[in-house]
Amino acid sequence: MSKSLARVRAALDAAGATTQIRETDDRARTAAGAAEVVGCEVDQIAKSIIFRGESSGHVVLFLTAGGNRVDAEKAAQVAGQPLGKADAAQIRLETGFAIGGVAPVGHLQRIDAYIDPRLTQFPEVWAAAGTPRHLFSIAPDELIRITGAKMAEFTA
Repeated sequence: MSKSLARVRAALDAAGATTQIRETDDRARTAAGAAEVVGCEVDQIAKSIIFRGESSGHVVLFLTAGGNRVDAEKAAQVAGQPLGKADAAQIRLETGFAIGGVAPVGHLQRIDAYIDPRLTQFPEVWAAAGTPRHLFSIAPDELIRITGAKMAEFTA
């Protein structure tokens, strides 16, 4: 088991979340592919979109439904600061994950997180589990509880 996957499993266990981590194939690199692999709607895929806070200098996480796009201007208003592109090195430094496998839990540092209300319309959503080939399912209210994500409107 990779270090990233183990860190996600440990974070889920520590939070008391009962969930299964599922190994998939390369289709899980996109929301549509991940939905196909696990057999759910594309909007049940919780994408982890990372920006760099221009004021704080730290990454900011936006968990959005697979079919939605983050509107950068709305996201900046929600975050209370201008947002820019976070590079791969900064994402790995602060989250511990590589792009394509950024999980909503198990980060190396505390990260401000926001969640798309669309994700709460399902009994279960799927999120990256630390690698591009692993996903875990979770109830949206549990995801909010364990990430501390604030509900916000930030999609286009």
